[in-house]
Amino acid sequence: MSDTQKQAVVYRMKMAKHQCPFGLKTVDILKRHGYQVEDQPLTTREQVDAFKAEHHVNTTPQTFINGQRIGGYEAVRQYIGRPLRDPNTTTYRPVAVLFSLTALSAIALSLGFYGSAGLSIQTVEWFIALSMVVLALLKLQDVESFSNMFVNYDVLARRWVPYSYVYPYAEGLAGILMLGGLLNWVSIPIALFIGTIGAFSVFKAVYIDKRELKCACVGGSSKVPLGFVSLTENLMMMAMAVWMWAAHGWW
Repeated sequence: MSDTQKQAVVYRMKMAKHQCPFGLKTVDILKRHGYQVEDQPLTTREQVDAFKAEHHVNTTPQTFINGQRIGGYEAVRQYIGRPLRDPNTTTYRPVAVLFSLTALSAIALSLGFYGSAGLSIQTVEWFIALSMVVLALLKLQDVESFSNMFVNYDVLARRWVPYSYVYPYAEGLAGILMLGGLLNWVSIPIALFIGTIGAFSVFKAVYIDKRELKCACVGGSSKVPLGFVSLTENLMMMAMAVWMWAAHGWW
């Protein structure tokens, strides 16, 4: 496509107290894809309303390429071949990012305290404990949504619903205590209990009952399918509890 063909005009809301983020993103993605952008900010409510009425549209921004109206931010991305990911699509990305960051954090702690990035027992302990804390944090962002999803498959929560609210707090507490090697007599039984119940629940739901559910492991809005990820989370807690008991004692 030649330079004369890559012309775009973007009409976007840019008021004193509000600047539309989608307008900024539209201008940015067009420029990054080689378009010469004529930016036309609408700076008053009157200008915005008049523009919508003139072009018979309900929203801004609106982009025109070669005189043809393309539409808003998502329509522009579609036009240039960069459509947004379907929000309902199943993805493991949140889990991959989470475990990558906790692993890197554990390695950074190992480097900072011991001057070594090798795979030591302490590094693994930090990794699991940090993962538990972050997973609990994600669940607690919206504990009601987490509970709604959790009671679909957890065998204890289905019998005693308050457990679905207790679980993320228990996981976070156990993770924090294990991170510092504190109060093993509290952290070990908590992690062992919730990990065992959780692992059994996931195994039963997925591998015995063959149910297709979303995993509540990274929060109630998760699109991660229930399966090995949640099973791994619970098995890690069980393994951490047994290891802490064997290596550091109950007290």
